[in-house]
Amino acid sequence: MAGCVLALLPSAWTHAVAADRLHGTADSPSADVAVVFGAGLWNGRPTPYLARRLDAAAELYRTGKVRVVLVTGDNSRTEYDEPSAMRTYLAAHGVPQERIVSDYAGFDTWDSCVRARRIFGVERAVLISQGFHIRRAVALCEAAGVESYGVGVPDEHDLTWYYGGAREVFAAGKAVLDAALQPEPRFLGPKEHGVSQALGALRH
Repeated sequence: MAGCVLALLPSAWTHAVAADRLHGTADSPSADVAVVFGAGLWNGRPTPYLARRLDAAAELYRTGKVRVVLVTGDNSRTEYDEPSAMRTYLAAHGVPQERIVSDYAGFDTWDSCVRARRIFGVERAVLISQGFHIRRAVALCEAAGVESYGVGVPDEHDLTWYYGGAREVFAAGKAVLDAALQPEPRFLGPKEHGVSQALGALRH
């Protein structure tokens, strides 16, 4: 019994941090930046789960809730490029190319959050992911110094959804360690000015 309680404590932490910060697209707070986390590609195109995240980002942009979209994902090898596929999808769904910024080293949620703050200078953002992941994303971005609000994208409860939910129990344990130990991302690199430049262009 004690082991079960301890195993669930990290998930309880993510739920507590994100409790009052979750919204739908209709009632999401406004922010300069939306952050969309990668969720895999099929034949070079976003998976259905990732496409629904991007659809939510496009809706937030169309309704004026966000002004720039930061897409963050894996481009660790030349044949796999999540951010470019995400950019192409958003552009095809009405988000101008100059309002999309790509993070090619978002290898996991912690790395994406740290890089959003330290590399791209994001201080406040609406995060977009599936419901089973969004609490962890909010908790980690808060720990990384980004004031965060989450939009949990609804999905049918298929095998992928159940797998994602089960995986979160274990991923929450890593999240607690990341928040406590604040490890460096796998790749940090120099500061990038895509977000500030896109916002600056809107002000002129």
